Amino acid sequence: MQEKGPLVYPLQQVLGVKEKRVDEAQRVVVERKNALEREEKKLKQVEEARDEIKRHYKKKLEQLRNALDSGKTTDKIQMMRLYLDTVEEKLAIEEDRVKKQQLQVEQAKQALEEAQQLWRQRMKEVDKIKEHRKQWLLEAKRDLDREEAKEQDELGSVMHLSQKNKWD
Repeated sequence: MQEKGPLVYPLQQVLGVKEKRVDEAQRVVVERKNALEREEKKLKQVEEARDEIKRHYKKKLEQLRNALDSGKTTDKIQMMRLYLDTVEEKLAIEEDRVKKQQLQVEQAKQALEEAQQLWRQRMKEVDKIKEHRKQWLLEAKRDLDREEAKEQDELGSVMHLSQKNKWD
């Protein structure tokens, strides 16, 4: 009777590679999540800057209306209008920055979603191989048990024949 070693799953290396891919995909998901958080933080800062300019614009617009109602000189009103136009340009620039940053946030969200999909796909692959390994081990153990039972039967038959020959 020959000694059998431990059962070695034939796809163990494949499983190892797929598990490494899962780890890599998980690392990418974490990186993308961090990138999204950074982009959202930038968006918040840009929105705050825009909102500050918007408040300043409304304040200056209110001052211009008050100046018009109080009958101030046209030179002063003209200067206020010019300044208001400058603030309006700054506000438009900030609005553009907000839109660009919102686009960056959307791109970061998309990249995160893609990374999460890849991670889920790789996890499924690993789960399939693990399930296959489980089934393979059950089948291999059954085969091993059958082989051992067959060897035991043969051994028993040989012992029986040798005992029978001794008695005869």
